[in-house]
Parts: sequence; C-alpha cells; structure tokens
Amino acid sequence: MTKAFASAGDMEEKKTSFTKVGEGLYAFTAEGDPNTGVIIGDDSVMIVEAQATPRLARKVMEHVRSVTDKPISHLVLTHYHAVRVLGASAYGAREIIMSDVARSMVAERGQEDWDSEFDRFPRLFQGHEEIPGLTWPTTTFSDSMTVYLGNRRVDIMHLGRAHTAGDAVVWVPDQEVMFTGDIVEYHSACYCGDGHFGDWEDTLANIAMFEPKSIAPGRGDALVGEEMVAKAIAATADFVNSTYKPVAKVVARGGSLKEAWDACRAECDPKFSDYAIYEHCLPFNVARAYDEARGIDTPRVWTAQRDKDMWASLQG
Repeated sequence: MTKAFASAGDMEEKKTSFTKVGEGLYAFTAEGDPNTGVIIGDDSVMIVEAQATPRLARKVMEHVRSVTDKPISHLVLTHYHAVRVLGASAYGAREIIMSDVARSMVAERGQEDWDSEFDRFPRLFQGHEEIPGLTWPTTTFSDSMTVYLGNRRVDIMHLGRAHTAGDAVVWVPDQEVMFTGDIVEYHSACYCGDGHFGDWEDTLANIAMFEPKSIAPGRGDALVGEEMVAKAIAATADFVNSTYKPVAKVVARGGSLKEAWDACRAECDPKFSDYAIYEHCLPFNVARAYDEARGIDTPRVWTAQRDKDMWASLQG
C-alpha cells in the first residue's frame, strides 16, 4: 500500500508542553513537532526557533506570557528550514540572528524549501496566509557571537555541520544549558535530507564537550539532566550512523538507490521505526546519504517536484 506523502496524512493536533530547563530557560515542545526555546534575561527575552507560521508562533507566545511580560528582543534561527523560520514576524524581535552560512542558504534555496515543506507538513502550515515572505536575518555571524540580555550572557555558535551546513547552537553559560536545534533530537528521527553525515558525529562531540546540564533539542522532549542529555546525544549519533553506513556500503559496490533504501531499512527499522516522523524522513535521508557517499558534498536542493518523484520511487 502506498504511504501518504511525507506527513500529509498527519493532521492531528499535537499536545504542547512548556518545560523549564534552567532558571529563566524553557523548551516549548509538541510531541515530535518542531521545538522552540525561550531565554529570559534581565530586561528582555530571546526566542530560539520561530515555528512554521505566525499562528504557531502565537501558541509559543501564550506560554511565554505565562512566565514573563518582558519584550522579545532577539530571535535566533539555528538554520534556514521553513518550519523553523516562517513564523518569525509574530515575535516582533528587533534582531533576527542566523549564521552567515544559514543566510546564504535562505538566498540559495529558501523559496524552494518553503514550497517543498508546505506539501510535506500541511498541518504545520495552517494559517500560512499570514506569512509575509522569506525570513531574513538582521544580524549574522561566522563562528560565534555573544548577546547580553542585561547581565545574562548568551553565546551563539557554529560548532560544525550536521543537520545543515549552517547550524547554530545557543549556549547559556550561567545555567550550562544548550539549545541545539535539529543537531540533537530525542525519540524523533533526524531529518538528514540537507545534512552532512560525515561531520554530524564530530559536531555532537563538540556539543558534548560543553557538558550541558540540560538541552532543548530540535524535536522531542526537553532533555533535563546530564544522563538524559548523554542518552539523546548517543541516540542521535546512532541514528545518523545507522542511516549512512549501510547506504555507503551499497554505494561502494555500485548498488542502486533502491538497494541503499532496502539496506537502510534493514538496519534502522528495528531500532527507530517508532520514532516521530521516521517514515517521513527516511526517503530524504537515504537520498542524501547516497549522494554524500558518492562524493556530493553540497546537498542538492529539494523542490516540491523532486520530493514527490523521490517519494514515489522509494516509499511508493
């Protein structure tokens, strides 16, 4: 039986949670949907990840206003994907921050990604009519930058390629808490369609070197406590490696994309089939792993048509 395309069949509203991960630090989560982080400073608030639409951003704001009435001054976008950035206008932040590589990816493939993700996630894009256009940063950085929210220091860093080439993480040193975007997931499939398999585990190791006491991941429950943090980092590395290695073996012997798909499923299904968005991500992940194993360093741009052609050939 042909599976519904990506998450087109998932129209059930998710239960949201708002979890304290440190003093003045919160993670908005929604059962495997994209997460958003909240950092409360002395006189203003920083949001990490905007959500897909202003409608969803307002849901985040309802939770924010339950704990603080301070204005939103900064919005950090860890990467360029539409489900993370297109709700930005709802926050009214005076600064929108991305890495310079993430900004270049908005310019190179932002519209194509929007069109692609619109079909992949119809539930997340309800109310899309309010989106004013592509989200552009007001501020970019190359390796790192520091923002002070009053006396609260926030470090925004690029620790390596992983989910995308331009991934940023946000570190709050006074609480030793990190907001990782989609570099780290918890009981949710990693989307690797724009990823860099060969770099991902090293980037996870760079995160682990900070010894975070808590992490707000890209998807899945907030990770409170060092034991849960370590478990999620290890599981993310296992997911990425379990996806790439069987595909790379197929490529090495000159096998086809469909053979790579079968090999990946054999390795990953027993371990990850109950993860959120697993079936959604798998064809995109295999296609990217197949390309990387053949030496294609820069992920090819996903378009709405390429999505559907690839889905039909693998999940059809």
